[in-house]
Amino acid sequence: MNDFKWTWRGLSLLSIAATLLLITGFIYAAQDIMYPRGASYSADVPQPTAAPAEETGELKVAAVGDSLAKGTGDNTGEGFVRRAVAGLSAGGTRTELVGNLGINGLTTAGLRDKLKEEGVQYVLRQANIILVSIGGNDLFRGAQSMLNEAEGAAAAGQDAAEGSADSRIGTGASGRSDDSASGGAPAPGDGSTGNAALKDLTPEQLLADLPGASKRLEAILTAISEINPEARIYYIGLYNPFGDLREMLIPGNQAVTSWNAAAMDIINRNTRMTLVPTLDLFNGHLDKYLSSDHFHPNSDGYQRMADRIVQAVR
Repeated sequence: MNDFKWTWRGLSLLSIAATLLLITGFIYAAQDIMYPRGASYSADVPQPTAAPAEETGELKVAAVGDSLAKGTGDNTGEGFVRRAVAGLSAGGTRTELVGNLGINGLTTAGLRDKLKEEGVQYVLRQANIILVSIGGNDLFRGAQSMLNEAEGAAAAGQDAAEGSADSRIGTGASGRSDDSASGGAPAPGDGSTGNAALKDLTPEQLLADLPGASKRLEAILTAISEINPEARIYYIGLYNPFGDLREMLIPGNQAVTSWNAAAMDIINRNTRMTLVPTLDLFNGHLDKYLSSDHFHPNSDGYQRMADRIVQAVR
């Protein structure tokens, strides 16, 4: 009888303990639902940081580099920089140009030094979109010099021939002899003298300084990213402005392709950098998109570049 009584007492105690356990678990569960504790935080709460400007819908654009960045050749003076700003604004994005630091004739060595200036750094720090155009003067400086020298020599020869003809006319010499004088040298700008000067030009000659120039380009892009780590950097790829000269079509295109590939290798190592290609925009259409100097884009050429930039930014 006593064994039976103790058995019931034991079962009753177990039942009471189980009931208390269930009640306690229910209370904790209810508190956890009503008052979730979540993760614990330290007393030093990080200060909120501003979101990147492009994420807030506002773009602040700065440009740096050579005469293409400046817009040389565009009779409106806008170039691809102001046209790109206008294109981004037209798409509904609030866009502001904070500064255009383009300089005619600037090379990679020159830009590398300019980036050390406090004024240049100040402008770049104001932007979240930085457009960089550099390298054309490094790559095509030799070809441009050869053309200029050849056309200069042709012009000097033409002037000398015309002076000789004028002297003969003044002394009563027969005008028939003028034919050989006037036709002895090509007229400046007709392209024949320049083509002859470029006939032996090779991609190797154009790319002789590529290793050094590509290192300077890498230093430039790295310096810009260090000046403004939050900005997106858009490097404007090169095109071949001499592609309509038979002697420069193949070596020029090969040189530009090698240059752009070197730039892409640099850019691929930084997620905040983008290469904007332009070679395809001008190939086969130089007569439409180059200015009268046969090197810089005209208004239509810059517009095509700006459209490509807008496409890349968006």
